[in-house]
Parts: sequence; C-alpha cells; structure tokens
Amino acid sequence: MAARATGSATISFGLVSIPVKVYTATSSSGVSFHMLHKECGTRVKMQLYCPFDNQVVTRKDTVKGFEHTKDQFVKFEEDELKKMEAEKTEQLDIVEFVPKDSIDVVYLADKHYLGPGKGGDRAYKLLGESMQRKEKVAIGRYWTHGKQKLVALQPYRGGMLMQEIHYADEVREMDDVTLPAKVTFKPVEEELADKLVEQLSVDEFKPEQFKDEYKDRVLAAVEEKVQGREISAAPEQPQAQIIDLFEALKRSVAEKKGAHEGKAHHHHAGEHDHHHHAGEKGAHHKGESEAGEVEPASEVDSSRPNLTKAQTAREDRVKKPA
Repeated sequence: MAARATGSATISFGLVSIPVKVYTATSSSGVSFHMLHKECGTRVKMQLYCPFDNQVVTRKDTVKGFEHTKDQFVKFEEDELKKMEAEKTEQLDIVEFVPKDSIDVVYLADKHYLGPGKGGDRAYKLLGESMQRKEKVAIGRYWTHGKQKLVALQPYRGGMLMQEIHYADEVREMDDVTLPAKVTFKPVEEELADKLVEQLSVDEFKPEQFKDEYKDRVLAAVEEKVQGREISAAPEQPQAQIIDLFEALKRSVAEKKGAHEGKAHHHHAGEHDHHHHAGEKGAHHKGESEAGEVEPASEVDSSRPNLTKAQTAREDRVKKPA
C-alpha cells in the first residue's frame, strides 16, 4: 500500500524550484493508557482549576502566559502570538551545502521522507544525484506548525530524507557530563575487551530482529484481561553483580565461546540420538499398549479452547440465574 503524503513543499535554491511531497518516516508504536475512576471504571475528564478563585475554568477563560521570573508572568493574546508566527509558505529554502559527515548526530531530530511532486521527477533526481556525487548535505529552512524549522536534506535509497536540526542553544555540551578520570589498562584487559567486541560483532544492523518486549507483554496482558483470564507476570531477571572488570571480561569471553561450541556439539549429538531412539520407538509403543490405556486428560471445550469441558460446565452453573 502506497504511503500517504502528510504535506507538500517546494525545494528552492537559486532559480531552481522542485515540488516535493512530505511523508512520515517514523512513528511511535508504544502503548498508552487512559485514566479511569477506580470505583466505576469510567474514564475521567481533566479540568482546569484556578486555586486563587477556587473554581473550575473553561479554556475560553484562559490566556497564555510566559514565566519570565518565578511566579511572574507576561500574558499573550492569541492574535499577538499569531503575528509572531513565521509567514506561512510551502517553500523549503536551501541556504547552503555542507560535507555529509559534518553534522553531529546529536543535532538531528525528526525524520521525513521527501518524494517528487507533480512534474518534479527530473529536477528531484538531478539534485539527489548531485549531492551524492559531491557527498554533500543541503541545509534549509522549512515552515511547519507556525514555526520555521532548520532541516537537512540528503539522498537516501533512491529518494531523499529530510531531518530536523536542533538549534545550537537546544543541544547540551558533552562537557556538562561527568566523565571518568584518566585510567590505564593492562594489555591483557584490552585484548579481552577487543575479543568480546569481536565475538558480538555482526556484518550489519538488522532492526527487524529487535522488538519492544514491554509493548508485547502489555498487549498480551490486555488480551488476557479481555478473555477474563489471570495475567501471568514476567519472571524477574537476576540482578547483575558488580565484579572485577578483568574477571567479568574473562567470563564473558568464555561464555560466548562455550555457547558456540555447545551448538556444534548439540548438532552432532542430535544425529546420534536420532538413530538410537529410532530403534527403541517400536518397543516403547508396544509397552504402552500392554500396560493399558492411560487415563485421558480433561476434554477441551472446542468453543472455548482455553477451558476444559468440566470448567465450562462449572462456569455455566455459576452464571445460570436462580
């Protein structure tokens, strides 16, 4: 199914104009909850409350305020804020081209795909291929939601990717972080660390092999509650013990090596067991028939596969009106 454009723009640099369509590149798929009244389960409504007048107020009785000092506000009416918004335009103005590796990743934020608009295929392709040949990224300004955003455009998989760039005053310096003091390592420690990195290294990152396990657990719990079953809690993971760094590296390398050798041993042992059990299979079934039939487990109710017929009958008796 073709993606649906969320907007449109016109890339402009010099006398060149390229119509493009804007598409969402990422979206959050996490779970969210509503607030309910504990007593009756009704979804509660959020109200605006004025502690000075001791009353609930409506949105039409509010005004926006900016806190310039502690508990001191300057007020703005909606028309005042509208006047300060950037002039609405569909122009995406390119102001400069920079080397593709010159933008620190910490500055990059939301991502959108750009596709060619009507009649823009040729110019769109020409710009993308030119940036690729020159290994450049375009820096531009883009209007959205009343604000002018700083963005970066770059070729991406035959198309173009637009990423929002944080302004300099929005990014904190790494110098603000307390970093470790100067330390030295023994050559054997460095060797073990390098070996562990090599053991965990793969040729490429495959995001599809990772899943949001918390979301999966919540959705499974939701389904269990819908079906009226008890929720099975996830087992607690054992807490990692803080041990000597050198000892930790040795154990990690040994565990990874042992796991690899174990897989190879299991493969050969499986082939031996297959031939060994094949000879016993006939005798095993014969012994079962001579010993008599095993008492069958409770039959399952086909209409409710998670309950036995006995459990179904008990539930029906409970639900039956007096």
